Amino acid sequence: MLFGAHVSIAGGLPNAPLNAAKIGCEVFQMFSRSPQGGWVAPLDEKIAAEFKRNCAEAGQQEWYIHTPYFINFASSNNRIRYGSATVIRQELERGSVLGATYVMTHLGSYAALGEEKGFPQLIEGLGEALKGYKGSTQFLIEIAAGAGAVIGDTFEELAKIIHHPKLKKYNIGICYDTQHAFAAGYDVRTPKAAKATLDAFDATVGLDRLKMSHCNDSKIELGGHKDRHEHIGQGAIGLAGFKNLFADKRLKNVNFILETEHDQVVADLGALKKLRKKT
Repeated sequence: MLFGAHVSIAGGLPNAPLNAAKIGCEVFQMFSRSPQGGWVAPLDEKIAAEFKRNCAEAGQQEWYIHTPYFINFASSNNRIRYGSATVIRQELERGSVLGATYVMTHLGSYAALGEEKGFPQLIEGLGEALKGYKGSTQFLIEIAAGAGAVIGDTFEELAKIIHHPKLKKYNIGICYDTQHAFAAGYDVRTPKAAKATLDAFDATVGLDRLKMSHCNDSKIELGGHKDRHEHIGQGAIGLAGFKNLFADKRLKNVNFILETEHDQVVADLGALKKLRKKT
């Protein structure tokens, strides 16, 4: 179990692992392009070689890519709908060049179409993104907090997607997020609650599909259905919640990435490492 944070690529992709090392990361997450869209920095073998060399020199053991925020497979706008599949595929290909272990994404919202029309469109779009993909970077879907008609805020819905007959051959994994899951109603604040949550995940999705996790405390109460990250130990999950997760041996090979504000990210990393020593 390794810990890291989302870091900046300002000045170029090769700076990301250096930025990660400066704050004490063992693993790190980044965007490979602007999260808002627009121009995409070119990626060639020279840049990739420098990036990997910096990862090795900075002692980073794994790295992950988060897709841009505009992804929405259930959009009524064809530019966004088809663009989402294109960008996912591009990020997987870029991730493979960079040696990234995972690319994770949010799926979007059913708000425009409703689930009845949006779900088949989602499955079609994901299939289009993954069709014929031969790269080394694995595709992950991130659990959502559940605001509005957002897609993927329950274990059952995630299972319905990744085990769908048209998608199961692609071995899609899950990026857990401690805050999103808590806001969606999954409690971990006691050992009993944490075990029940992981048992439920295993029974529906399968713990073999839980590949990595975002590690954020919550400004929102249990089941509050809002995406609001808080520094570790300062939110509604509390230090005990993270300790309960870390103590479960089923997660011993799952790495955790902070997405908290950078003003206290070093302290957050320190808190996680202290908890790891106690479990």
